[in-house]
Amino acid sequence: MRAGTLQLQTLPPLSLYVHLPWCLKKCPYCDFNSHEMRAAELPEQSYLNALMADLEAALPLIWGRSVQTVFIGGGTPSLFSPQAIDQLIAGIRARVRLAPNAEITLEANPGTFEKDRFKAFRAAGVTRLSVGVQSFNDDFLKTLGRVHNRAQALDALAEAAAVFDTFNLDLMYALPGQTLDMLRTDVDTALALAPQHLSIYHLTIEPNTFFAKFPPASVDDDLAADMLDLITDMTAAAGMQRYEVSAYAKPGHACQHNLNYWQFGDYLGIGAGAHSKLSFAHRVVRQVRLRDPARYMTQALAGQALAQDDDVKRRELPFEFMLNALRLADGFDLSMFAERTGMPLSAVQAALAQAQAQGLLLRDGEHVRPSARGFDFLNDLQALFLPATRQESSQS
Repeated sequence: MRAGTLQLQTLPPLSLYVHLPWCLKKCPYCDFNSHEMRAAELPEQSYLNALMADLEAALPLIWGRSVQTVFIGGGTPSLFSPQAIDQLIAGIRARVRLAPNAEITLEANPGTFEKDRFKAFRAAGVTRLSVGVQSFNDDFLKTLGRVHNRAQALDALAEAAAVFDTFNLDLMYALPGQTLDMLRTDVDTALALAPQHLSIYHLTIEPNTFFAKFPPASVDDDLAADMLDLITDMTAAAGMQRYEVSAYAKPGHACQHNLNYWQFGDYLGIGAGAHSKLSFAHRVVRQVRLRDPARYMTQALAGQALAQDDDVKRRELPFEFMLNALRLADGFDLSMFAERTGMPLSAVQAALAQAQAQGLLLRDGEHVRPSARGFDFLNDLQALFLPATRQESSQS
């Protein structure tokens, strides 16, 4: 409860992120903290014990606050048994004040093994499933190192639609060798399944991945831009709104957990390598848990799961806020900047004016949002809010 330099009048909404770090196979594009392990070998109970110890140690930091959403991510959380997920959600409910009708999301792979568990996950309290399909093309699935095929993806999504009122479908585009027609077929297939939410990501080559060492053929920038235009047109025709750079949803089905991230809300992250962002009256803190699952399990039981615990520097807060909030198509009220950062609006007025002058930002009174150009050049828009020294180095 150390002192700080900010003045937050109210605390933002609070979410909980739970990281389950194991997968059947590490995908070549993935830079998440995930580790290969067969489902039968998962240390479920030991890891659940560590998660609960981690959560209990963090309770003083969120005392009296309600948790609005829970997101169980990975890794591949659907490798955990329904009994384990039931125990996890019950343990969370016993320790924190969970908001009524809280959104509880579980990430799942579309393999047959996981599909057969969907009903039990719903019974355990999961309200929203996020299925990592990436493509319906078997050749692309092999390139991406996925462990499922097209037929399994279709079966799993049919099951998800039958069991959950809301499910998300993950796709990727700008895949090596992908044409516009191939993408159209993927998106057509996805939309025919009537998901309430689509997350569609451009394949990017991240450091310390297999693809970073052995890069696949890249897609031309102009073709990638045409692909994004096609995705936006097709989803709009299906009644879905692009409410965030990579997210499309039908009315009432935006992901509340991710919206809280983008609106610079708070989140407590538990599990190996999980990140937290927590606000207090005079400071904003970022934490990172220990990455290695075995070390995390040992240290969490001893109340020492943290690898990092640092205040966000005051001069970094404008960029941190804008890095998230400018991803939203509808933008935000300027009053939210002061509410979430504890800083005066004068800290960003010059950058806002510059963004507006460059046609990257639209302002209507006290509300701002990215223009169509700002959405297309989001990195350039966000960079205007970098601290001066970092901004100068990024332009040199």
